Amino acid sequence: MNATTPDPARRWSLTIDLMVLSPMCAEYIIGYDTSTGDPAVLLGSLLIFAPLYGAPAVLIREAARRSGAGWPGIVALSAAFGILQAGVVDQSMFSESYREIDYWEALVRTTWIGPLGLSAYATMVFLVGHVIWSFCIPIALVESLSPGMADRPWLRAPGLILVGLLYLAAAALVLDDHLETERDHASAAQVAGSLGVAVGLAILGLAVCRPGPGDRETGVPGPLAVGVLGLVAAILYNLMPESWAGFSGGMAILAVGAATVSLWSRSGRWGRRHVIALATGVLMARALFGFLIEPLGDVPPVAKYSHNAGFLLGAALLGLWAWSRNRPVPTESIEDGDRVPA
Repeated sequence: MNATTPDPARRWSLTIDLMVLSPMCAEYIIGYDTSTGDPAVLLGSLLIFAPLYGAPAVLIREAARRSGAGWPGIVALSAAFGILQAGVVDQSMFSESYREIDYWEALVRTTWIGPLGLSAYATMVFLVGHVIWSFCIPIALVESLSPGMADRPWLRAPGLILVGLLYLAAAALVLDDHLETERDHASAAQVAGSLGVAVGLAILGLAVCRPGPGDRETGVPGPLAVGVLGLVAAILYNLMPESWAGFSGGMAILAVGAATVSLWSRSGRWGRRHVIALATGVLMARALFGFLIEPLGDVPPVAKYSHNAGFLLGAALLGLWAWSRNRPVPTESIEDGDRVPA
């Protein structure tokens, strides 16, 4: 086989890994639903969640790697899919009583913006949750499992079409269920606005976003320090209260974090282990936050805390596995092509 053409089995293995990991990071790790601690239900739910979350993660990654947009493009495309998911598919962004969840009113009421028909705090939570945990972290960790293929496309046209069709089928099922079972539906204007913003972000991600120029002299903390900082920042973000103060605090943490990582990633000293440590720290923060969440329904405490502990351990082991597969490149031998694209 040509050295420039990765083994199809390996490419599809990575694709499936990403499709499975994405819903685990998006839905399962925090343990909020009635399925918490029920392995059979969690496994069966992947039939819907893998196409719903994993397929967009694959498409986002493929589009960004093919266009050369790098991580700025991945973030923009993740935001586009996040808006599509929360604003059009399950329409949770515009709901005042989603799934009749007891705490929903407390989640949305304090920061409700009447003219837009949405909650500022809840919208931040939904979109950031999709961008960071549904898409960016799974992409970063799965790519790190095969560093030689991390910056290369995995799928050809037939594979991309198949993944796209799986997503459309899952999204249609979720939308149909929402329209049949929920009393709060997004208006035509809200759907159109969500689609317009999503398209704008997609164009931004594909046509505008590009990695910034590198600066070999910029200092960067070690990977472990980056991971700890990511863990702390993510814990603080997850603990923000459901209020305007919480919204402001969350946005401030996101802004500082994004600016800091953007600066560090332009350095020649920034490597794949920094990415792995950051992704693992932020993922473990989500798992830790899950211990504080009261699941929907009647989930026994043993099942809940076993679920939380299992996913926390899984996040740590996944990070260690990715770490072991990526040896650091000595600073003095770094060439432009050895840097992790921003």
